[in-house]
Amino acid sequence: MRVTVKFFAGFREGRFKSREIEFPGPPTVAAILERYAISPDAVGVVLCNGRHVDFSHRLADGETCSIFPKVGGG
Repeated sequence: MRVTVKFFAGFREGRFKSREIEFPGPPTVAAILERYAISPDAVGVVLCNGRHVDFSHRLADGETCSIFPKVGGG
């Protein structure tokens, strides 16, 4: 099965902006984070097909997952 993964801001460093990824079965958001060594604590927002989801969301074939880091500043 194929899903599109999009990383934003600092998550792109050493990774990619957008890529279609092949998985043997429907991946969870948590599995994607683990595959790319991203701590769930660093994640601010996850959108799948434009809808807010949690780490347990299981992606369907062809779905797009956008992962944003927490925003810092002040």
